[in-house]
Amino acid sequence: CYYKIMKTTIDIPDNELKEAIKYTGAKTKRDAVVYALRDFNRKRRLAELSKMLGTFKDFMTQDDLKAMRKDRKWEKTKQS
Repeated sequence: CYYKIMKTTIDIPDNELKEAIKYTGAKTKRDAVVYALRDFNRKRRLAELSKMLGTFKDFMTQDDLKAMRKDRKWEKTKQS
């Protein structure tokens, strides 16, 4: 995947950046910032997706799932 790289100068508090590097295990400041941005964006996408919960009309219910799990044809076959 190709990403356009944009150079930007920003002031980041040292303690926040050091903590981000520590928690991400990043080797560089840039890696820590990129990791933090990706994580933030992923969480926002998940939040948007969670807004759709309960809006699927034909989605499996908990009772359907329990019945499927009890049905023998869904059991994993044991291999010797």
